[in-house]
Amino acid sequence: MSDLTATVFETKNGFKVEGYEKIEYDFTFLDGVFNIENPQLAGCYERWGRVLAVTDMNIYDVYGEQMEKYFQHHKLQLKVHKTKIGEKAKTIPTFLSIVDSMTEFGIYRKEPVLVVGGGLVTDVAGFACAAYRRNTNFIRVPTTVIGLIDASVSIKVAVNYGNYKNRLGAYHAPMHTFLDFTFLRTLPVAQIRNGFAELIKISTCSHLDTFNLLDKYCEQLIETGFGRTDGAPVEVREAADKINKEGIHEMLKLETPNLHEIGLDRVIAYGHTWSPMHELVPETPFRHGHAISIDMAYSATLANERGLISNEEHRRILSLFSRAGLTMDHHQFDEDILDKGTAAILKTRDGKLRAAVPNPIGSCAFINEISNEELNSALRRHKELMKDYPRNGEGLEAFVDSSDTGYTENTKKEIEATEAAAARAGDLNGSMDGTHVSGGKNGVVNGGTNGAANGMHAILNGATVGTNGYTNGART
Repeated sequence: MSDLTATVFETKNGFKVEGYEKIEYDFTFLDGVFNIENPQLAGCYERWGRVLAVTDMNIYDVYGEQMEKYFQHHKLQLKVHKTKIGEKAKTIPTFLSIVDSMTEFGIYRKEPVLVVGGGLVTDVAGFACAAYRRNTNFIRVPTTVIGLIDASVSIKVAVNYGNYKNRLGAYHAPMHTFLDFTFLRTLPVAQIRNGFAELIKISTCSHLDTFNLLDKYCEQLIETGFGRTDGAPVEVREAADKINKEGIHEMLKLETPNLHEIGLDRVIAYGHTWSPMHELVPETPFRHGHAISIDMAYSATLANERGLISNEEHRRILSLFSRAGLTMDHHQFDEDILDKGTAAILKTRDGKLRAAVPNPIGSCAFINEISNEELNSALRRHKELMKDYPRNGEGLEAFVDSSDTGYTENTKKEIEATEAAAARAGDLNGSMDGTHVSGGKNGVVNGGTNGAANGMHAILNGATVGTNGYTNGART
């Protein structure tokens, strides 16, 4: 939550307003947040006697019955808005469907919406709360590694627009975040691996002890859902708890002085200099963790070229990515893509590269002054190094599938209708050929993949109605 204190002064030619915003939000580690014996979450809703929850359909399929029983036990009426969510569905129509559910529910100004899901769900629902009456409270219960480690820390909420990630959004803090790592018991290994990249990110540039633990327990952490699956060794569970707590704390220490990202030299932007381009280039998008891993691995090579990390440290970083099954290179990562990615990030970072790199492992430096030739030379060397790694540095299960796009529940008929709508949207909004974006009607940059994102909601919005709630805006 946030609160603003402001004063007004009279000046020679008018008035001046000066204000300061107080931002306050809490985190609670709680295994079994929907266990009826844990009243903490229910206590947040006692005043209201009811709960509007926003979640994705995959989460509801696994945990919906438990959620229903939990709130019934605590005598709270539950309404659930279920959405099919993924990068392709992280759009204004999905945002508006949540807004419609909030209106239908009759949400009060200070009544918190409960948001349960991965980072995509918390991003879109959080943005809906930020926009609704300009400031509606919400409580987060993240359910993925990225959601728990990365998205839960930030107060950024957003949707994609056109061909741009997170182009429309706000800074809106939740009232509370419950961190329940037992959700990882049911998370696919591919998604565990995807989130593992975020921990490599923060530890490589800011927390050596966490990096050492990731290096020691890498395979076991991924295979056991961070020690949460049945039969996982106690030693791995204890290491995972230490990694998660220290990783989140480190992220908070780095983020909280710069919640609105006024400062652009950000340690946690390691892996985010060229990765937006990696996520756009392949016909099937990379998972976010794999896209930033390509960036981080290349950036480590660049740091090694500059003498910021030793050859031994460099090999250690690359080895950790490889053991985790994360992507370090891709055949479409070439000098042209590198150049376009550099040009794009310079606009985002106010004319400077600000590339975060390890210096050494556990600390960070920022590279600004660098020539295209040095960047290209590092890329050529990086590709040579990749020949020594399995699959030439390409990762395992690196590309999005139905668990990312939110299409898991679709029937064949729905999918065909979605594809037809997406094609029409692509014709209207523009087309994307490789990385060249051309405007369609009205010159809107909204083609290719994102045409599909915008078109699908004409078919899916409200198509499936779940019991006891809403599905993408349709009401029971």
